[in-house]
Amino acid sequence: MLSVKTLGDVAARPPTPSRPRRQRGLVPEIVDALAADMREGRLQPGDKLPTESELMNRFEVSRTVVRESISRLQASGLVETRHGVGTFVMAPPEQRNFSIAPEDFATVADVVSLLELRISLESEAASLAAQRRDDTHLQNMAAALAAFEATIAEDSDAVPSDFQFHMEVARATGNRHFADLMTYLGTMIIPRTRINTASSAPEGRLVYLQRVHGEHQSIYQAIRARDAEAARKAMRIHLTNSRERLRRSQPA
Repeated sequence: MLSVKTLGDVAARPPTPSRPRRQRGLVPEIVDALAADMREGRLQPGDKLPTESELMNRFEVSRTVVRESISRLQASGLVETRHGVGTFVMAPPEQRNFSIAPEDFATVADVVSLLELRISLESEAASLAAQRRDDTHLQNMAAALAAFEATIAEDSDAVPSDFQFHMEVARATGNRHFADLMTYLGTMIIPRTRINTASSAPEGRLVYLQRVHGEHQSIYQAIRARDAEAARKAMRIHLTNSRERLRRSQPA
């Protein structure tokens, strides 16, 4: 059984020296820092993460930023939250022949390559979801859409709700392998986790995310109507647009 211990040494670490804060990219910074603590052994499987307040003090960020960072770590399978107890580091997954690691997203070309994989897989998933979904699947998709819409009004990149929508589409296929693959990839599938396309978009963050939301709604409407071909087409358009938005956001 994994031992559970509090991390006084981590929580009591001397404050990070003051540095200029960027309004964007705070969540990825925290995720990368905590992932590095796990990778380098400062956080062990079974360890309890510092409290939200301790993380706020350590990184000098708001509670919203801390919570979104924890959501990303959860979606990536690095931690789990036990309600009323806390958030704990999970044991690393067993080695697989196939793997995609965070370091595989070092360049725009890497992220584009994953989007090409997603176009083929998730377009078919949307088609299957339209044929097999039930009312619970629709409710879960609608909840993810509502969360996305609420989040884009805040200073957030809406990554957790974006990922959740795509996860619910995968679950609605009735084929566990789609959902297993999405769980394995985690929020890394969302380009904004690696490259801040929203804030660098010419039209601005809000308009950019509203456009993404509209594309999600088109996918949802087709799935709700049980129109398999329209769902496949809507997902393909959404992910192809994501690829092109990513390309346009980069300097020539």
